[in-house]
Order: sequence, then structure tokens, then C-alpha cells
Amino acid sequence: MFETFLSSSKLTNTFTGHTKSVRSIDYSTFDDRQFIYSGSRDKTVCVWDVDNDKQIQSFDGHSSTVLCVKFSLYHYHNHHQNVICSSSYDKTIRFWDFKHNEQLQIFNEHTDCVCGIEFSPFNGGRYLCSGSYDKTICVLIFHHYKNNKNDNNNNKMNNIGVIGGNGYTICSGSFDKTIRIWDIETTKQFNVFKGHDYYVMSIKYGSNELLNTILSGSLDKSVRLWDIRSGQQIQMFNGHTNDVWCVEYSPFNELYMIKGDEKEDDGIYCLKFIELKKKDKTKNIKYDLNLCYGSAKGLIRICG
Repeated sequence: MFETFLSSSKLTNTFTGHTKSVRSIDYSTFDDRQFIYSGSRDKTVCVWDVDNDKQIQSFDGHSSTVLCVKFSLYHYHNHHQNVICSSSYDKTIRFWDFKHNEQLQIFNEHTDCVCGIEFSPFNGGRYLCSGSYDKTICVLIFHHYKNNKNDNNNNKMNNIGVIGGNGYTICSGSFDKTIRIWDIETTKQFNVFKGHDYYVMSIKYGSNELLNTILSGSLDKSVRLWDIRSGQQIQMFNGHTNDVWCVEYSPFNELYMIKGDEKEDDGIYCLKFIELKKKDKTKNIKYDLNLCYGSAKGLIRICG
């Protein structure tokens, strides 16, 4: 399947504007338009119009590297606002209204770098979960503005790297080489997965047939698949020759190896499978699939 996808795909879009590495990307559609959001080591959050291949907004309120960006479906469906949420090395989480070009709010409960943020897939995205180097996970509940803070972990090595949400649980990847599952409401820990030999940099919950799995990537150069029910590692992939910064399930639950151009990209920090409007000459008709990724040299590319 990988060979078929590779042979029928090509580079369709390249977005230039960031001056340093792109650390996070997200995607959304509304009003019949398609947008990509990016956070970069150049301290900016940018909005890109996919249809016109251009940058339409840039926010520079962060004082350090932007590590994660997410589009807020909660604000869109409940307040008719086009809001991006971003987290940074500057210890803050910020909310940006890109339609009106303004910063809406700053959340500064963390005392160290905020590496990961994730909106809940339930309750219309009303929960925002954040993971930090301060060894805590915070849950911000919109409307009530309640902050549930999980600081029940006494392991000094457990610097939360990234998080992923599924139902009423949070999954965290850490500098202590572990993956942990937590209950959002009670802040209790469900399970601990051990096996990585170095920092866990990326995790994703599975869906559909892979609903009870977690995919993880680490600085030990491996990608691993875990069974949530048994708490065991299912499979380990050792194809990478360097650090794994990002993992992603494809919509068809197949595994792809993604390799950027060594000269132009110099490494990939983030990637996301997205569905774009069909373009007769550039669309991968067979799989209806596009891949967007951000590179170490500040480029954002779409292949399809």
C-alpha cells in the first residue's frame, strides 16, 4: 500500500514564511475554506490559506518557541469565533482570534515549558488539556473556567512531553521514558507503559479498528504500538536512523514512512494527514489522502 501511495503522490503545496523550524501544525475547514495553522521556533503562530497558497495571519505574542498549535472547535461552534490555541517554551498558553487579528486570552498556570495541548473530543472540545516540563497536566474547562491540575506525580524525571486525548482519559509521554494514562475527572493514573529507552516525544490514540492502541515516537529512534487493555507493547518499528519527533495514524490505519528532502527540509518535526478539496491534477484519487508536514528549515509542505 505504501508503494502505491508513494508512486501516485507528489508535492502539491509549499508554504514559506517561518524563519526557523516548524514545530507544530493543525488543520481546519469552515465557510468552504481550508486553513493550516503552524507554530515555530521563530516564536510565531501563523495561519495559511490552502486554496490561495498564502499566509493570511501571523501572531508574535510568544517570547519563545511555539511548540503546539490547535484550532478550537469549541470557540467556533459555541461562540462563532475562529480561535487558535498555542503553547510555548515561555510557559504560557495563548488564544488567538485570527479573524479579528487579536490575542484573546493568556493562560499562565504552568511554571515551565508547555509542550503539548489537546482539546477533548467529547463535550464539543470544552476541555483543554496541557502537559508541561513542570511535571503537571492541567485541564482547562471552558465556560466554567475551572482548572483541574494533576500534580500527583512524585517522579522528578516525569517531565510531560506531549499529550493526547481520547474520551475521558489523557495519555502523556514523558522524559522519564514512560507513557501514562490518566482520568480527566479524577486525575488518577490508570496505567503506565514502559519500553522506550529515551524521551517519549510524540503519542497518539488510535481510532476505529485501532481504538484500543497508542502509537508513540521517541528519541531512542523507535516507533512503538501499545495495547491499552493489556498494557503491553504490540510492535516496535526500528526503521529510523535518528530521533522520532512525531507519529500519526493514517486514516486507513496503515503505517507510512515519511522522509523529507534532506537538503530542503533537514528533518521533519510535525506531520498530519488531512483531506483537502479534490484537485484533478494533484489529488491522490485512490486514497483521498494528503499529508502535511513541517520541516526544520521552516517550510510547510503538502503531498497528495
